[in-house]
Amino acid sequence: MSSYVPLTAPDAGFDADGHFRNASYGDVYHSTAGALGQAEYVFLRGNGLPERWRGRHTFTVCETGFGLGLNFLALWDAWRKDPARCARLHMLSVEAHPFTRDTLAQVLRRLAPEPLRALADQLAAQWPVCLPGLHRLEFERGAITLTLAFGRAETVVPQLRASVDAYFLDGFAPKRNPDLWQPALMHDLARLAAPDATLATWASAGVVRQALSAAGFEVRKQPGYAGKLHMTVGVRTAQAAPPVQSGLSAQAKGGTPLGHKISALDEAWSQARDADSLGAGEIVIVGAGLAGAGIAQALALRGRSVVVIDPANSADDLAHAGHVAAALTPVIARDDNSRARLSRAGSFRAQARWAGLASDAAPLRCGTLQLERDAGRMAALGDTLRQLQFPADWVRAVDRDEASALAGISVARGGLFFTDGSLVQPAALIPALLHTPGVRCVSGCAFDLRRLDSGWQVRGADGEVLAQAATVVLANAFGAQALLRESGLLDPLPRLAQMHRLAGQVSLLPAYEGHETGGAGLGPRCIVGGEGYLLPAIQGQCVAGSTYEHGAVVSEVSATGRQTNLDKVAGLLGGLPTDWASLTPGELPGWAGWRAVLPGRLPAIGPLSHAPGVWIAAGYASRGLSWSALSGDLIASALCGEPLPLEADLLAAIAPR
Repeated sequence: MSSYVPLTAPDAGFDADGHFRNASYGDVYHSTAGALGQAEYVFLRGNGLPERWRGRHTFTVCETGFGLGLNFLALWDAWRKDPARCARLHMLSVEAHPFTRDTLAQVLRRLAPEPLRALADQLAAQWPVCLPGLHRLEFERGAITLTLAFGRAETVVPQLRASVDAYFLDGFAPKRNPDLWQPALMHDLARLAAPDATLATWASAGVVRQALSAAGFEVRKQPGYAGKLHMTVGVRTAQAAPPVQSGLSAQAKGGTPLGHKISALDEAWSQARDADSLGAGEIVIVGAGLAGAGIAQALALRGRSVVVIDPANSADDLAHAGHVAAALTPVIARDDNSRARLSRAGSFRAQARWAGLASDAAPLRCGTLQLERDAGRMAALGDTLRQLQFPADWVRAVDRDEASALAGISVARGGLFFTDGSLVQPAALIPALLHTPGVRCVSGCAFDLRRLDSGWQVRGADGEVLAQAATVVLANAFGAQALLRESGLLDPLPRLAQMHRLAGQVSLLPAYEGHETGGAGLGPRCIVGGEGYLLPAIQGQCVAGSTYEHGAVVSEVSATGRQTNLDKVAGLLGGLPTDWASLTPGELPGWAGWRAVLPGRLPAIGPLSHAPGVWIAAGYASRGLSWSALSGDLIASALCGEPLPLEADLLAAIAPR
């Protein structure tokens, strides 16, 4: 993203009359006659709600201008009160200038009407860090989702993927914020419309109605709220353009390589949804590691039945048994490139999705120090942070002294401190995910896929049918390549044909009683990373890693690997503490495994365009924790009719090819 634009906070506050106003746009955030009344009259009734969601399994609302979230709260409240409500309700809302969590909570405490205050507290409690991108929030045990798109609408909306049933157009007045009412934006919004989509807005200006009509809506005026003469409602016309899932995106119309790629991607996702037999039947997942377990949990939480095939005998006897701990930390880049955006999205999704697991399986938020390779890069690092303007309570630059204080041990250099960096125990996490109700595990080694009229068979080397379903997800790391080859499906996928595997090992160091820890004896207080990593102690042991062994025939714990890991720790700390310097490397316990690596070190996640019904989630390299929950919710959202939690250009970056 060479045109990266940082988020800016709203210039907002209460005026002399007690109205909450945005000074930059010279407009109030809601009607002075009452936010709840406006939301119910204009947006709910204007879209025929709650009647229109009755009898539906899912219903999706798209909003421009989230503001304080009062429309979302009113929608949520109406859903709760309706005994005939849809099973799942989704809102997708765009906001260029999001509030911080503290500000949102303070203003909602003052402005939220009494019927909405308990819901407002839940919203504020989940409110994300103000960073660009999509942020998925879940309420009512996942029955309600809120996908917040932080960024300018003209940039964000073309990237969204959803099937929208109702639109809440609630930006500031067209004269004060014309960008949010431009014909091009209305066209981009309309491409998300379901066949019977409706819209409502308090605005009635002729230019707004003309833009909506040109975008494919039949619009009309009706009496406005609280003395306002008119408002506008509309319905998608029969001849309107098809929704974005099966049509061209705004970017594709420009004929750019990315646009053509996204157009093909939209078609592949549409075919994969159609192949899923309307969401009926069991879904087969091949592989029970981080990839497969993350997808299994996401599908099961949405009520889908899942069978996971893996050579292991049970969910408790898997490849990561003995993998004591690993780090979950995003990365940043000066231009906020695809890798940085994906790692950020993956970290957020993992922390949210796994937070409710048992204590040993849930991420432990301890923070991460990412040390610079050398002291000379600190100036460039500071310049990068100024360019990005990310919140300092999410990431900030720290010098060596502050880094050492945060870690509780002396470190060699300064770097970045990520407040949300988390410690995860894979050996506990994976079984917890696979024990989600609705998931069953079967022992078997998938050899090939056979196409059937009703879907796909997964067969073993002896021809035995291990499972059969309309939808199959290959999440078996490097093994996916051989499975595709044996099934005659690899030739159209040259990047997957280049996937290779790397062996690697971590070492376990006894937690020592360092002087800097005040005798706590728990190793570093936070994750320390850079050239290698050192993790806080789990059950008296600190994980140090890791090695990268090209061309290895086996992945095993070795004396050479142990020494390499000790050397990396010494590089991070500026030397080994006495307790560890006296260790005999060959006697250190550890764990060894494989990484499946693709060119560019981004994963391959998505449907296969030449084999509708077959999906892949592989090539996670060293970031299995970053991609696990994200790929799970991405695939599950697509199959269950939810807005996708990732932008189209990022979907294109990780598309199987």
